Parts: sequence; structure tokens; C-alpha cells
Amino acid sequence: MSPTLTEQRSANLRRALEVSIVGDATLLPTLYTDDVHGWSPALLVSSRAELADELQTRAGAFTDVVMSIAPVDITDGKGYAEWAFAATHTGPFVIDDDDVIHPTGRRVTLRGMTVAEFDGARIKAFRQYWDEIALLEGLGLLPED
Repeated sequence: MSPTLTEQRSANLRRALEVSIVGDATLLPTLYTDDVHGWSPALLVSSRAELADELQTRAGAFTDVVMSIAPVDITDGKGYAEWAFAATHTGPFVIDDDDVIHPTGRRVTLRGMTVAEFDGARIKAFRQYWDEIALLEGLGLLPED
């Protein structure tokens, strides 16, 4: 029996979250529409090509990734996923042309929420919410109190 559209959307949202952490752009054509629009605290894209470029700059920044995704809820063409990941910062983390966070070797944990809108089974828009300060603290980049 073939998976339902809801099951396909749920699986694609899970894969998209995993891909975004490890920076692997090879699966993007099966997960996102060409004209995907996306936002997160460290990302703003308006096409799959822009998303691929962003992911390539972050590939290898985090290794030993362990990700947990709470049950994905798919309702009325939207997907909602609460997630957490733990990873070791072992490569350069490129924020933009002027800002690169060099490897710290620290293990960080980040929690967040993703909202996705779909066209068929592929994601056409997404928004990710997470705490930038928590990430910077985890990387040891903020002064301690």
C-alpha cells in the first residue's frame, strides 16, 4: 500500500529537518519546491537554489548529530514539528560573508519548532523558530554571568 499524502508530508518534513542540520543539499529536489520560501533566525531564502547554497556553506559544521523530532502534526496543508538536536561543533559555521564561527569542539543542544506549508508532498514554505542566544551560549561565544 502506498503512503498517504499526509504520511509523505510527515516523512519529508522529518527528512528536511535532518538535512538542514547536516547541510546535505542532495535531497532538496525531493523535499522542496523550486520556489520555496524559508526563514529561520540565521536564514532567509526564496528558492531551492538559495537554500542549497546556504546548506552547502554549513555542511560539516556539526558532527555526531543526534536529533529527536516530536510527532509531526500535518493539518490543512501545514506541518508542525517540535525538535531538538545535539551535535559537536567541528567545522566552520558560516553565518554570512563576514561572520564565520570557527570550530569550538563543544557539544551543543538546540531546541526549536518548524512550520511548513506544502505543495503536494514537497515543502513550499517554512519557518523555523529557535533561540540564537542558546546556540551562542552553547558554543561558548557569550560572556558568562
